[in-house]
Amino acid sequence: MAPIVEARELTKVFRVAKDRRGLLGAIRSLFSNEGREVRAVDGISFSIDAGEFVGYLGPNGAGKSTTIKMMTGILHPTSGEVRVEGKSPQRSRREVVRRLGVVFGQRTQLWWDLPVRDSYELLAAMYGIKSREYQATLTRFDDLLEIGAFLDVPVRKLSLGQRMRADLVAAWLHRPPVVFLDEPTIGLDAVAKARIRSFLQEINRTEGTTIMLTTHDMDDIERLCTRVMVINHGRLVYDGSLEGLRQAVGAPSTLRIEYAAPPGTAPQGPWTLVSWEGNVVTIAFDRSRCTAADVIGRLGQYGEIRDVYMAEPDIESVVEQVYRRG
Repeated sequence: MAPIVEARELTKVFRVAKDRRGLLGAIRSLFSNEGREVRAVDGISFSIDAGEFVGYLGPNGAGKSTTIKMMTGILHPTSGEVRVEGKSPQRSRREVVRRLGVVFGQRTQLWWDLPVRDSYELLAAMYGIKSREYQATLTRFDDLLEIGAFLDVPVRKLSLGQRMRADLVAAWLHRPPVVFLDEPTIGLDAVAKARIRSFLQEINRTEGTTIMLTTHDMDDIERLCTRVMVINHGRLVYDGSLEGLRQAVGAPSTLRIEYAAPPGTAPQGPWTLVSWEGNVVTIAFDRSRCTAADVIGRLGQYGEIRDVYMAEPDIESVVEQVYRRG
C-alpha cells in the first residue's frame, strides 16, 4: 500500500530582514533587501503508513511546526513536495483539507465568542456532516472527553484543558483519516493530559486514524507513539522506534541488584559500577553489547540475588543526546 503521508526532500527557506536599531533603522528595513536566509526545514524525506502514531521531536526552532504547516497546506515548500493520500495540500487544498484534522496547541479553530456547540454546528455544516452522524459523533466524543458540561459555554470562558478537549473534537468531527497535532498538551495539568492521551489512544486503536504528534512532553511520546522522528536544525536526524533511538545513542540501561548478603568484592564485568551500598549494587550497561539476562547471570556469581530492578534510559535524556549530535 502507498503511504498515507509522504514528504520528499521537503525544504522551507525564510528570508529574515537585517535587524536595525532605532526608529530610523526600522524605517530603512522596510525598503532594504538586506537580510539572511534561514533554512527552517532542510531537505527532509519520510513516509507514514495508515494507522501509524508518529512522534515528531525537536528543540524549539528545529522546524517541527513549519513541517506541520507544509503538511497541512498552510505554508508552501520552497522546494520538495508533500503528499497526503497521494495529493498535494498546496495544489489540491480543498480536497486534502477535508481529509485532515489539525490541532495547534496555542491556537483554536473554534469561534471565540460563540458557545462550543455553535462552533461544532458550523463545522458540521462546512463539512456536510449529516445530522444523525453529527449527533452520534458528538455523543461518542462526549463519552471519551466529557465535553457535555461545557458545550453551551462560550469558547473564551473555557479553561485551557476544556478548550483543548473542544479543539480535539473539532478536529475529529468529520472523522478524518489523518490528524496532525502540534503541542496538544502544552500547559495542561496531569489530569487533563491523561484524559487527552486516553482519547488519542482510543481513536488511533479503534478507528485506525493516522496521527503525527509534535510535543516537548516525553510522557506523550512514551505513552502514545510507536515511532519517533527527530529533527534538529531543519534536518531529520533519526527515524525509527523508541528502543532503536535508545540504542542509537548508546544510552545505558540501569540494573539494581539486591543480594541476600553483601558481596565479598565489587562485581566486575561489561558494565559500569554506579554504586555499591551494603547488599545493594547498581550498575549501568549497554544492551547492544550484552543482554540483561547475561548481566544478571554474571552478577549471580557474586552472591544470592534476592531482587532485581531494571530501568531503561529516560527518553528525554536520549533525545537530548540526539540533539547534541545533530
